[in-house]
Amino acid sequence: MKSKYQYIIVGSGIIGLTIARAIKQVQLAATILIIDKEGEEAAHASSRNSGVLHASFYYSADSFKAKFTVDGNKAMKQYCQRNNLPVNDCGKLVVAQNESELEQLYELERRGKRNGSNVEIIDEKQAREYEPNVKTFKKALYSPDTASVDPKQVCSSLKNDLLEMGVSFSFQTKYIGKIDGGIKTDKGEIHTEKIINCAGLYADKVAQDFGFGHKYTMIPFKGLYLKYTKNKTDVKINIYPVPNLKNPFLGVHFTKTVDDEIMIGPTAIPAFWRENYNYSSNFRFSEFIDIMSHEARLFLSNAFGFRHLAMEEMKKYNKRYFVGLAQSMARGIDPKGFTEYTKPGIRAQLLDKQKGILVQDFIIEGDAHSTHILNAVSPAFTCSFPFAEFVTSNHILKT
Repeated sequence: MKSKYQYIIVGSGIIGLTIARAIKQVQLAATILIIDKEGEEAAHASSRNSGVLHASFYYSADSFKAKFTVDGNKAMKQYCQRNNLPVNDCGKLVVAQNESELEQLYELERRGKRNGSNVEIIDEKQAREYEPNVKTFKKALYSPDTASVDPKQVCSSLKNDLLEMGVSFSFQTKYIGKIDGGIKTDKGEIHTEKIINCAGLYADKVAQDFGFGHKYTMIPFKGLYLKYTKNKTDVKINIYPVPNLKNPFLGVHFTKTVDDEIMIGPTAIPAFWRENYNYSSNFRFSEFIDIMSHEARLFLSNAFGFRHLAMEEMKKYNKRYFVGLAQSMARGIDPKGFTEYTKPGIRAQLLDKQKGILVQDFIIEGDAHSTHILNAVSPAFTCSFPFAEFVTSNHILKT
């Protein structure tokens, strides 16, 4: 590891990797170092997700998510095809439970069409042609462009591409803080012309060292999936419920993975520290106190319905209840077929402390010396290629 680079990227998740790629596509000779406190790339949310490529019908038209999801979906599929990585073009059905959810389906269709998404409302009979076991109230929203990839394979492929481009990596290297003209790590000081903060769960902390992101804090939510091991055929397509558009979570749904396996999830259970994957992993008392105090205030004030959300999500630790939510969307599912949990993930969800709300969109802050990617939550994986190009041209290289 040299002592100076043009760019230092903190975090080797999908956003850090694609930003490095976008910089190299413009500045082939740029010297770039990606540091990560873990021993390999994409150790957190970028590899601990379902791999679903979304199709841009959940998001308001003025959002970054709406701007980049359709193009990101296409770009990710093209990248996988060029690199012989598997893609499962299984599609998605969003189903309704009652009349009021039917109205929400039409709102999703309107959003999708505004955002350039290929979506349509179909009747129950048509829905069963795509998925014989689906259960819906009168209508469903069909999205043929929703697909699945293997996120770990994608990130590994990107890392290898970057190594060939001359990008340097330093794993097991922990960011400690800001210094004049660079950063301090547990392996020493590194100088640079520009810091690019893609630190995920700790992006707010890094940003605050540089004078940004002070109105925000990270509230982690734990995502669990249950795998259906009985077979791979009882569900043939992604099946999602109508979401509550007031919060950024999509509810328990059926996911078809890249290798056609069936999962249900994820949960969005409030976590008690940032890497609270289990009862003891990476516990930090200061994080516990800080996060619990924010969650307690949200619970007491019931801001954005947090109290109901927290209580509902905690119930999903009960396997029977968890499976029951999925059974409301599909018939013929054997509850005993759900036998194992996948590796848990943590959603790095940004909270606006001043407004007391969860931030729905990506946030970018910075200046000539640093750029900070905050709240890069789902569908950040889907959006990653065009979003990285946007950040690179409008924030990193422009200043």
